[in-house]
Amino acid sequence: MREGMQIESAEIRLEDKVRLLEALSQTGLKYIVAGSFVSPRWTPQMAEVDALLDKFTPVPGVNYSALALNSRGAERAQVHTPPLSPGDGLPRTFVHVCDVFVRRNANRSQADEISSWPDTVQRAVAEGKIEAGIGINAAWGSNWLGEFSLSERMDLLEKQHRLWTAAGIRVAEVVIGDPMGWNMPDAVEEQLLAIRSTWPEITRFHLHLHNQRGTAPISIYAALRTLTEECELILDTTVGGIGGCPYCGNGRATGMMPTEDLVDLLHELGIETGVDLDALIEVVILTEEIIGHPTDTHVARTGPRPRGERLYAMDMPFVETFEQAQHFRVGPSAYAGAPSPWKSVITSPSRDRLGLQQDKAGAS
Repeated sequence: MREGMQIESAEIRLEDKVRLLEALSQTGLKYIVAGSFVSPRWTPQMAEVDALLDKFTPVPGVNYSALALNSRGAERAQVHTPPLSPGDGLPRTFVHVCDVFVRRNANRSQADEISSWPDTVQRAVAEGKIEAGIGINAAWGSNWLGEFSLSERMDLLEKQHRLWTAAGIRVAEVVIGDPMGWNMPDAVEEQLLAIRSTWPEITRFHLHLHNQRGTAPISIYAALRTLTEECELILDTTVGGIGGCPYCGNGRATGMMPTEDLVDLLHELGIETGVDLDALIEVVILTEEIIGHPTDTHVARTGPRPRGERLYAMDMPFVETFEQAQHFRVGPSAYAGAPSPWKSVITSPSRDRLGLQQDKAGAS
């Protein structure tokens, strides 16, 4: 909701945002970022976030959050807690590798971010915290400065780690953001291995990868393959892959990995998510209706891989358009009237071996 809607039309009705948030809440997703508490002058799409949180019906067991970039935003978030979930309480330090992006995004400098670290650490000590997180953003490259090296990233992480360690607080998490879509699978693997090698006690990783250049899905797959079972990997995605950044020069073309594509990938890898993929696909369709244009989804265009009773009808006619391809969810009416040049009904003994009746398999 936050990442996706912040770059869409500011004219989207509040009622539609409520519909979308409530539909998302029914899919089995356990973590949803509902919006951000930012200035409506610069992000008018978030002007109604307070009203959205007042009007929607939360689902028990779903953790709702909202981005707050300053103390005023944090105060507004507190007013809406609940339905917003309390934060995890983990203190974090953070810095942008690209000092141009942070100026464009937050009107701060990299030096400003670094100078805030000691206060964050001191506050955590006073509160008796025993664990903390460190993070870097615009990590792999910049549309203004080019590619960043592993040593540049590790240097900024090391400075944060040293500060927390000196205060007697263990670093448990690393957050890495990539708003400008410079991630590559080999670079993601290299970065994660470097962190694990340098600080093996760190087992929780949070990746926020944008997809301007189509590499977020393969970078996420690389992360899944790189981290071992004792590690926890948190991945940010958006329904339909929508989302963008007005500060990075790519606008709506920024995007992220579509949530439904990730869920499908995880299911195919044997990783259970608890997410109802069919329900999530319906949310993608609803999203496109609300925002008024197609998304970058794949799974919601074609459906998941058909198996069992979902195998396609073997004598189905030509399927050429996106609309006809929706037969997986709406049935044969999607391709009614399409050319069908087959001279006889198509059958296959392989269907018998699957235990499916020839005339019933492939209800679509």
